[in-house]
Amino acid sequence: MGESETSATREDYIRSHFRGQAKACDVLGSPFTASLCRAIADVIDDGTAAGRAALGWPGNPRDDALALRFCGALHALVLTKADSELAAAYPPTGATEERLRDLLPRVLARNTDRILYFLESAPQTNEVARSGMLLPGFLTIARETTLPLALFEIGSSAGLNLLFDRFYYRYGDTEWGDSTSPVRLAPEVRGKTPPLTGELKIVSREGCDLSPVDVSDPQARLRLRSYIWPDQALRQRRINAAIELARAAKISVEKSDALNFIRRRLASTKTGVTQTLFHSIMWQYMPESVRREIETEVTKIGAAANKDVPLAWLRMEPLDTKQPHATLTLTLWPGGETRHLAKCDYHGRWIEWIG
Repeated sequence: MGESETSATREDYIRSHFRGQAKACDVLGSPFTASLCRAIADVIDDGTAAGRAALGWPGNPRDDALALRFCGALHALVLTKADSELAAAYPPTGATEERLRDLLPRVLARNTDRILYFLESAPQTNEVARSGMLLPGFLTIARETTLPLALFEIGSSAGLNLLFDRFYYRYGDTEWGDSTSPVRLAPEVRGKTPPLTGELKIVSREGCDLSPVDVSDPQARLRLRSYIWPDQALRQRRINAAIELARAAKISVEKSDALNFIRRRLASTKTGVTQTLFHSIMWQYMPESVRREIETEVTKIGAAANKDVPLAWLRMEPLDTKQPHATLTLTLWPGGETRHLAKCDYHGRWIEWIG
C-alpha cells in the first residue's frame, strides 16, 4: 500500500494524503487550493464513482499525485465552464472551506465521468518559471564553449522550456532577453546575481517525454492549464503566454523514453555546436536503474567530445530528495568536470548563485 498504514484504514490514509497536500499548498501560497484539498478530504465517500475511485486508489497516492489529479479535474470543470456552481466558488471569488464542503458532493455527483477521466493521467504542469533557474546555466555553457547550442530536453512535457531564450528575465536590477516577450520571469535573487553575459545562440530544439503534451490539441492545453492552481494568477498568465509561444513556434515533443532518446540524438554530433542535454525536476521520478544507465551513456558520449564538438549536461534537480531545494548542476566535456552552479527553488521562485 506504500507509506505506513499500520494504524489507519485505507480510507483514512487517502484522506490524510489530501490534507497533506493542503499543508503543502499553504506553504506555497495557495490558500484556496489548500481549502479545496481539505474539503475534498472531508466529503469524498463511496456515494459517487469519483469518490470511490479516490478512496480505493490502488497505488501510493503521494507518488501518484492523487490530490493534484483530483484538483486538476475540478479546475478543468471551471475552465471549461462545465459547472457554474463550482466556477462561482473559485477565484477570484474564492469560497470559504465551509462553502466548498457544501457544494462538492453535488459537483462530484454531476461530473463523475469527467473527474474519472482526469484521474487516469498523472499531472503535467511544465513549470515555465524553472527557465529562470536554467538560463544562467545555458549562458555559462555558451560563454565557456563559445559555440551555439543544440538543445535536447528529456522529460519535456509540452516543451515550453525549450523556448527559454524567447522569455524576458529580471534578476534584481539585471535584465536578459526579449523585453516584449509575454513570458516574464523575475525570480528572487538570494546572494549575488547570476552572471548573464555571453552570446547565446540556439540552432535546434528537441525534446522527449513518455507522455508528451501536444499544445496544438485543445484538450492537451486544457490539461496543462488545469494543473496550475486557480489562486496563482501569475502562473496562469505565464503558462498561457508560454503555450501561445509554443504553438506559434510549432514546438513538437517526441514520445520516447529518455535513454533511447539520448542514444539516438546525442550520438549524432555536429562540429561547431555544443550538444546540450538538460532536464528539470524529473530525474527523481525515474527508476534508479534507468538513471544509472543514462549516466553511463552520457559519460560514454562525453568521452568522445572535443573542443569542436563539446557536450554539456545541465540539470535542475535535487541532489537529495530530502533537501528543501534543487541544485543547478553542469557537467561539461571534454574533461567531464561537474560543478554546482546554483541552489534553486523547485518551482523557480528563487535562485542562489554559488557557481
